[in-house]
Amino acid sequence: MTPAALLLPSEPHPDPVPAGTRIGHVHLKVADLDRALAFYRDVLGFSLMQRYGDQAAFISAGGYHHHIGLNTWESRGGRPPAPGTTGLYHTAILYPDRAGLADALRRLVEAGIRLDGASDHGVSEALYLSDPDGNGVELYRDRPEAEWPRNADGTLAMVTKRLDLQALLAEAPPRG
Repeated sequence: MTPAALLLPSEPHPDPVPAGTRIGHVHLKVADLDRALAFYRDVLGFSLMQRYGDQAAFISAGGYHHHIGLNTWESRGGRPPAPGTTGLYHTAILYPDRAGLADALRRLVEAGIRLDGASDHGVSEALYLSDPDGNGVELYRDRPEAEWPRNADGTLAMVTKRLDLQALLAEAPPRG
């Protein structure tokens, strides 16, 4: 067992990854590229940046080269992984604020897409669902760090409470 595995949550890692490190993008194997684009582009509102025929597409928010890559290179016509197997649990898409998350909820409601769950974690608010290929998707917004719940020793005190979907939906900006 490595020394880092013995650290308590309140202890800093002796050799941490740089603070500015981020997850830049994700590539998802999909069975049908057009069906995946109908969800990520047409429902969630991502912009198509580039498409390679019926094999791959790259989509983004705000003009970035891509946040999500969708491809059929190894998965055309495939099935989702069976329950009980390893793989990606979900892709988490961070919205800049509560209004953005509310807009995402409105889009899902208008498209008739069912949520698998909705939670207030104290540090964030999240909507959980599956894409057309059965990939887990989390749509969330972070609260400002100053509002995060903490234990007496300073560690996070995350929770899982019911998210009030009607209150969130009421904050959706007008369609533009």
